Amino acid sequence: MNKKSNIVLIGMPGAGKSTIGVLLAKRMALDFVDTDLLIQRKYGDALQEIVNTEGYLKLRDIEEEVICGTKRFEHVIATGGSAVYSDKAMMHLKERAIVVFLNVTYEEITRRVTDFDTRGIAMRADQTFEDLFNERYPLYERYADYIIDCNLKNQDTITNEICRLLDSL
Repeated sequence: MNKKSNIVLIGMPGAGKSTIGVLLAKRMALDFVDTDLLIQRKYGDALQEIVNTEGYLKLRDIEEEVICGTKRFEHVIATGGSAVYSDKAMMHLKERAIVVFLNVTYEEITRRVTDFDTRGIAMRADQTFEDLFNERYPLYERYADYIIDCNLKNQDTITNEICRLLDSL
């Protein structure tokens, strides 16, 4: 089996990882998994509830544990936006995957996302969403094998762009 048989999507909340992931999996005849859903299923709580009761650092720890425990082949994997805080989790994913950063500007993210308070975003209480964006951006760049500009593009255009990229490898 191909060592790099997975495609991992990383990026900020609202970048389209889950939506593009489903479309990409259909187009490429792969299975799809969203690590946020794996966390919710394993812990029986919504991400925001975990943040509220146990804190954002606990959510990051749980995310690392769930990602490192995931052993999949021939999947499109949509990660939570904070997956890039764990070098261990990202190295685990990169063993079996091509990592694609869905790059969206801060302005576009804030246009798309209106439920910041209930979305389960792993961030400090004293941090603004813009601070979080600026903190994570270099991490996304560090772990990405490829960066796709998703600004002012619809889901089909982005999916097509990723498929063309992967076909060229």
